[in-house]
Amino acid sequence: MTLRLILIRHAKSSWSDPMMADKDRPLNKRGRASAKAIGRWLATRSHEPGQVLCSSAERTRETWAKISDKLVAPPKAEYTDALYLAEPDVMLSELRLAKEPMVMMIAHNPGSAYMAQALVKQAPDHGRFQHYPTGATAIIDFPVADWSDVGWGTGEAVDFIVPRELI
Repeated sequence: MTLRLILIRHAKSSWSDPMMADKDRPLNKRGRASAKAIGRWLATRSHEPGQVLCSSAERTRETWAKISDKLVAPPKAEYTDALYLAEPDVMLSELRLAKEPMVMMIAHNPGSAYMAQALVKQAPDHGRFQHYPTGATAIIDFPVADWSDVGWGTGEAVDFIVPRELI
């Protein structure tokens, strides 16, 4: 059996209100367009998650809302404070609790970038993978039957895209 992770860094957020709490920042116009483009890209490749683990921050929630609008049968997201600005070890712990064979995780940097790099045996041939810009999306497969068996360096990078390539 193979399990699939769709690892997404939230789309571009707004800094228009410098007094707003970081967790409350929404997406900006470019971020909303990027999230919709990622949703379309996922749908055209049949990367439809059965489970969504999402940071509780406004920008990750809004990223999921825009992506899910483009999917055929989007599941209800599970929002968790544990993924807000999480380090890779915390993100992996959350992933190991997943139940569905295809899981989407929407989180933040630097955690998302470090996690993507640590999960794969070999990085995809893409200049933006190491930086993992806003909206970056990696598709990573694991040759295991249960998420609890996923470990560092065990994944295969199947696909990687950044919104700039789509819009």
